[in-house]
Amino acid sequence: MKKNKTIIEKIFEKHTMDDVEPGKVIWLDIDYRAARDFGGPNVVKHLEEHFKRNRIDDTEKTFFTFDTSAPAKTIAYANNQQRCRLFARNEGIKVFDVDMGIGSHIAIEQGLIYSGVTSVSTDSHMNIVGGIGAFGQGMGDIDIAFIFRTGKTWFEVPRTMKINLVGDFNYPVTAKDITLKVVKTIGQKGALGRVIEYYGDAVDKLRLFERLTLASMATEMGAIISFVPPNDEILKIMSDNRGKYIDGVFADKNAEYSEEITIDLKNLEPQIALPPSPDNVKNVKDIIGLKVDSVFVGSCTNGRYEDIKLVADYLSGKKVDQDVMLRIVPATKQVYQKLLFDGTLKKLYDSGAIISNPGCAGCAQGQIGMTGKNEVQLSTANRNFPGKQGEGDTYLVSPLIAAASALKGKIALP
Repeated sequence: MKKNKTIIEKIFEKHTMDDVEPGKVIWLDIDYRAARDFGGPNVVKHLEEHFKRNRIDDTEKTFFTFDTSAPAKTIAYANNQQRCRLFARNEGIKVFDVDMGIGSHIAIEQGLIYSGVTSVSTDSHMNIVGGIGAFGQGMGDIDIAFIFRTGKTWFEVPRTMKINLVGDFNYPVTAKDITLKVVKTIGQKGALGRVIEYYGDAVDKLRLFERLTLASMATEMGAIISFVPPNDEILKIMSDNRGKYIDGVFADKNAEYSEEITIDLKNLEPQIALPPSPDNVKNVKDIIGLKVDSVFVGSCTNGRYEDIKLVADYLSGKKVDQDVMLRIVPATKQVYQKLLFDGTLKKLYDSGAIISNPGCAGCAQGQIGMTGKNEVQLSTANRNFPGKQGEGDTYLVSPLIAAASALKGKIALP
């Protein structure tokens, strides 16, 4: 048996009776199981068709999260959500309904997911929980139905690549710029089927919202998940959320990696991903002045309190350009509450922003609106594929670049 293990191998060995070796297929116990309003109705369908009773392995570990269309924007979504609600009531499953926000973020806030936990959802960005050292994976409705019923799934143990981020970064560079730089360096398929572990002094200093940003775009590199090993601050947050001490899961000192890549942040500038893909990344200064029609700040990548407060503080006392529609969507109800109580939402309102209830928003073609043909949108989300947020052209940026550009009416640096 392999002695020096990576993070994912150490998490897996605590959740299986099988030997954990890269390339080996194992049966994996799942701690947190969820279905969203997108995919959830099919999970219900499979369970109702195949099982008359004893459909759920453990109701305390099983959840529905309504975040992609919150509240339901179509009759079809309304019917789907209600079908899940009725099933959940009958089976005794908790629903995080349309007022709560993005499922993965809620699970972190509620202490349901923390370092060392295994989690799955119909959310393709469930692997964002790697930002706190947990394992997360998006899966299809048949797989999720099976996990609801049995509490486990099969999984091929992946190999891990190590990314060292060296050098410090300073204003106006943010965690989103670092993330886009990594995506540019690795490419859409550069980490295909791999796990990523991030290391470096800059990584150690990242706060929770920044770690979630960095972890949120593993999918856009083809990776299964990317782990940011927790520091003392993150361990305290997780322990407070859980209500008991949480220890981190860390790779062994001499763990074996399939690749090791070093990325220097020393001279990094604000980054922007141009259509049609997240890895089409350039320096913002290279396309300064492009007319902007709309700006979206939110999503699982940049919808935390600190992300939105940064925008509000930058715009404080100023007005968004008259030709720009600025849309703000907090990631969760907890984030929304903090923004509301400390006056941040008033700053945004006074600046001319449209503020919506928590959820995935435009990123999932949900609330807050889509882009029209020939519309240029700046987005703090993680994807800009054609049609993802409408028929317009979407450019991925940090909240700071989003704010500066909304103010000027064109792509701008602060």
